[in-house]
Amino acid sequence: MDLNALTDFALVATNGGLGKASRASGRSKATLSRRLADLEEQLGVRLIERSARGLKLTEAGQMLMDRTEGPMHEVIEAMTAAREGLSAPRGRLRIASPVLFSQLAMGGLSARFCAAYPEVSCEVVAEDRVVDLVEEQFDAAIRINPGPDSSLVGRCFAKDRLVVVAAPSVPAPTGGKVSPVPAIVPSSFQPGNWTLDDGRLILEPIPRLRLSSFLMIRDAAIAGAGAALIPQSIAWNELTRGELVQWGTVSGVEVALWVLHTSRRLPAPKVRAFVDFMCEQYPQGSLVLNG
Repeated sequence: MDLNALTDFALVATNGGLGKASRASGRSKATLSRRLADLEEQLGVRLIERSARGLKLTEAGQMLMDRTEGPMHEVIEAMTAAREGLSAPRGRLRIASPVLFSQLAMGGLSARFCAAYPEVSCEVVAEDRVVDLVEEQFDAAIRINPGPDSSLVGRCFAKDRLVVVAAPSVPAPTGGKVSPVPAIVPSSFQPGNWTLDDGRLILEPIPRLRLSSFLMIRDAAIAGAGAALIPQSIAWNELTRGELVQWGTVSGVEVALWVLHTSRRLPAPKVRAFVDFMCEQYPQGSLVLNG
């Protein structure tokens, strides 16, 4: 199949007519019309219906457009980059990131990335749901403990731990048996014990507060409302200052943060640069050590 014919079909379809496509590209209407006819002949189907009102995609034409629009842009970008010697990353980089990580880190990280790559502009969307990178036009996503997905590739750039903390004024259990403790828990909390340090201490959380944000849970713990199970990274400064005391670490649970992008695309220079950048920001692989 002629790649030029496919490119010109996309050009005509995007612009809604031969005249607009000709003005946008600088190629003659006759050339565009001929390549469109050649493509239809190769495929054996009509792609565009011509009428007095202009051009309209047929069902086959719409299907071809939907399947090739993204890859065609990537091929064109790749060819342009190859001609230019695959130089500096450029263009808009759209990133989906969990709300908590976005609030704590992505403002500074995205600013430093743009400073390092002045031809890139960033858009970071704080979103806890799992977005579809292709359908929603994201270049990359930050995800916590992502499940297997053959359509995505990437790297783990940092890890965290879940710890139980409380204010110094809250009496710490001594261990030896299951200890009920007043607790601050997420809104989605389901009853269950907290097993710490390979079973050395087992806590039965008795909810006193239900809050929808880890930051609220941390602040309520500082205020002495009870024990809280939270990521160590968001309590590290408070632990260092003595505002919180760590009772233990949840056994067998690791929180891993990954930067992912779609494997079906040729990774653009801006995406490769962002993946490398995120790993460079956490050289020890720990959110705690970075903060």
